[in-house]
Parts: sequence; structure tokens; C-alpha cells
Amino acid sequence: MEHLANSLTGKFAKLTNSRRGCVVSIDQGTTSTRCIIFDAQGQIVTSSQLEHKQIFPKPGWVEHDPNEIRLNSRRVLADALASADIANDSIAAVGITNQRETTIIWDRETGKPVYNAIVWQDTRTESIIDSLSDEQQKMFFERTGLPVSTYFAGPKIRWILDHVEGVRERAEKGELAFGTIDTWLVWELTRNSRRSSGDKSKSERSKARHVTDVTNASRTMLMDLRTQKWDPELCDALGIPMSLLPDIVSSSDVVGRVRRSGPAQGVPISGILGDQQAASFGQACLEPGEAKNTYGTGNFLLLNTGTKPQISEHGLITTVAYRLGNEPAVYALEGSIAVTGSLVQWLRDNLGFFSSAEQIEPLARTVEDNGGCYVVPAFSGLLAPRWKPDARGAIVGLTRYVTKAHIARAALEATAFQTREVVEAMNRDSGVPLTKLKVDGGMVANDLLMQFQADQLGVPVIVPEVAETTALGAAFAAGLAVGFYSSQEEIRSLWQERQTFTPQSSREERDEAFRHWNRAVERTYDWAEKASPPPVVG
Repeated sequence: MEHLANSLTGKFAKLTNSRRGCVVSIDQGTTSTRCIIFDAQGQIVTSSQLEHKQIFPKPGWVEHDPNEIRLNSRRVLADALASADIANDSIAAVGITNQRETTIIWDRETGKPVYNAIVWQDTRTESIIDSLSDEQQKMFFERTGLPVSTYFAGPKIRWILDHVEGVRERAEKGELAFGTIDTWLVWELTRNSRRSSGDKSKSERSKARHVTDVTNASRTMLMDLRTQKWDPELCDALGIPMSLLPDIVSSSDVVGRVRRSGPAQGVPISGILGDQQAASFGQACLEPGEAKNTYGTGNFLLLNTGTKPQISEHGLITTVAYRLGNEPAVYALEGSIAVTGSLVQWLRDNLGFFSSAEQIEPLARTVEDNGGCYVVPAFSGLLAPRWKPDARGAIVGLTRYVTKAHIARAALEATAFQTREVVEAMNRDSGVPLTKLKVDGGMVANDLLMQFQADQLGVPVIVPEVAETTALGAAFAAGLAVGFYSSQEEIRSLWQERQTFTPQSSREERDEAFRHWNRAVERTYDWAEKASPPPVVG
């Protein structure tokens, strides 16, 4: 592969300031970890992927094994580099993108987690949320742009401190570190496998980097959105020692180098973005008014609002979209939907409707409509724009006429209906209706869904040539920091359209279907009851 690296260098020398041929992107998602390697034109050179176990200890609880994620990240990195025979001196940089809000606390000395990772979908922290006063909830919203919710990392930190024996005392002594998955991976990639010997300066240089970027920090309920710094009052309100928290860095900047042992050793780590912000960056949504929607485990729609945060009045989140080096941060409005692709997973794994996710489309195409059936996937409550943590999933409108094909079609339609809710809220907040929507993620391969999405929105839905925009966004951010990509203008020029779906149904048809969807959703409210406090775990 040395020949490929050399040819890439020569071919794109005019486009980049780097002599190296590729950027490595580690995309750590909710269900799997991938390593994707991109060339100077933003095209995929090679990739590797491993799924990890989903742990459901109790209803509403969702966990991952941090060590499984750590090891999988190392494995896919090594496999991707080996599969294309890419040498270290051909790698310009490493970028990281990650499932956001998922929370890990670990021992600073040993790197051992004190508990499993609590996943963003988890709802066990509802009692913590309920304990906050109205005044405190208002403070959180005004400073962070986030509604107080089980979704975010701060309450998950508090739960671990309160329910895992001895953790609070160790945290207050400074022995522990908190991080979302990006922080965990940077720690893993930069730490040495053994303690260094010699003088203190060498030991200090060998320490793992404990950092997070502004996009991930903005999902914790602990960072002031305007200053992009940890807020002592917010931390105090949740009872979180600030010694746990990582340093906040830019999304595109060199934060460290891959440790001396293992693949990609010595390569700079220079891009970190939460997965949805990375997808927006990979879709080249670099100007105010540009938006993308990612169809993954859940759906996440981001609208670039420029360098001033815009607080939503219609149930959306205000978040940091990205910060490049020392430039001002760029903000976004976001609509987060908890369950879309994972609904297809549920039909496959829990109900056995089909053996692979790709089979849902041909099954759904065997019927002309949903047969009057609507699926509301409120497995962990409803996020934007309704924010109903006590809602639970339902299938309504069932008759003897309904088959599994109708339910499969209704499941796909649920994704489009939820997206329409978010788009309408975004249109009201921005005052400028979207005229097109860029889309990405695994579900965009489903033409039936994409066409129904265009029909429900009444605007074109555009699929990019490179569908892996999350990993691409992290690669772009990392490449910009080291000169592999020269500018935002170059990134925009690299984005290409693959397919556009245009609306085919009438306004009356789409509004009638949406009206029935709303009736179905309202029947899921107030279902979950308050749970008794869980026991302390060791």
C-alpha cells in the first residue's frame, strides 16, 4: 500500500499541505465501532467494524462495557490499517467521533471503569431530574441550551456517584476521571501501556490526555454554552466534583499523539466531534440555515445557526456545532429522536420479523400502506420536540387485517413522522422553512423510507455520495488541523450528491397521515410509573 500512499501524495499535493496520504477516523457508535480511512478527496480507502453488546439490566436501563469498546476500537484501527497495508508515515491524523452523552467514570491510575458506561438512551436518572427545582431547571436551560433530561451526561454522572459504593469519596479525592466516549478513547489512545521510568518530566509527558471537545461538553448539562467552560454552579446543583471533568478543547486541533505502542503510533489526534455534529460537518453544513438529518440508532437533525447560540422555544436543543482551532464556536439547533434504526433492530431481534435489517424494505413493500397501524417507538420516552420521559412504546390501530408487513411499514413511517415533528419545530424557531434536507446514516439506503420522508416534509431529500458522513466529518476536522485539508471551502467542494427524492404525495395526503400519527403518539403519554430507588451496587 506504500505505492497507493505515494500516489495519493503526488496526486493531491496541490490540494493539501501534507505529504501523507490519508486520515483515520474512529467512529464509536451506539451499536458498533468502526474505523474508516479517507483519502484527500474524502473518499473511503478502507474500513473495519465490530459490534458490541447491548446490556439491559432493567427496564429503561441501557449500558455498554467500556473495556469492550476500548478493545474494539484498537482492533478496528489495527484491522483497517492492515487491510490496506497503510504505514504510519502515510497517516496525516486521527479523528474521533462518538455516541454522545454516554457516560464513563474510571480510575486515573489504573484506567479501570468503576461501572459500565451508562448509554444516552438510559432513563434511570429520572428521580435526579425530578429533584431539581423549577429555578434550577431554568438555570440549566438558560446556560446550557438543554432541557433538563435523563438524556444528558450530567445526571448519569450523579447516578454513578450516588449508587456505586465508594465512588463519590474517590471522586472528591481526585482519583477518578469522567468522560463521554471521545474522552475515553483519547485516554486509551494516548496512554502508555506501562508506567514510564526516569525523571518526573518524562513521567508527566507519558500521561494520558484527559480531554473532550466543545460539542461533547455541550451535551453534559455542565458547560456554559456561551463561554464553553465548565460552570461551577451547574456542577454544584448536580453534586458533581469538578475534579472529575476533562479539559475542553476545540473540535479541530491537535490534542495529543497516539501512544508509542500499537497501530498509528505517533500520529496526531486532531479532530473530535460528537457523532451528530460530525455528520453535519461531513455534510458540509458550514453556513447558517444549512441542515442535515442522520438516520442511525436514533434520528438527529441539526441546523447551523452561526456564531451566536439561538435558544429554542419549540422543544429543540441548542448545541455547539463545532469549533475550529481558535475561531469562534459555531452553534446549531438540534432535534433528537431516540428510536428509529433501533426500532428496526427491535423488530429483528425481539420479534423475529426478519433476519437482517435490510429485509424490512422488501417486507414493507408487499403492502400498499400501513393498514391503519401506527408504531410509536417511545421505548425510553420521547425526546424532541415533545420531551415526555414517561411515554412508552405502542402499536395502535390493530385489527385482524394487519400483518407483520403493515407493522414493518408503520415502523419505517414512524421515523419519517418523528422527523417531520422536528422539522416543523425547527421551522418555527428559525422563521425560515427548510427548502431541502441533506440526509445520511444507515437508513438512507432504504428508498421506501426516503421517499416517504420527502412526501411527509414536502421538500427534496438529498443523499450524499459518501453516506458515512459521521466518520467523514471527524476526518475533515482532523485533516483541517494538520493541513491535510486546506480549508472549509475545500471541504464544501468535496461534498457530492448521489440521489434526490422529491415529494410525490399531495399536502392533503401527508397531513391526514400525520394527523393519525399525532393521535397515536398522544396515547403513549403518562404510561411509566415512578420506580423505587435502586440498591447500591459495588
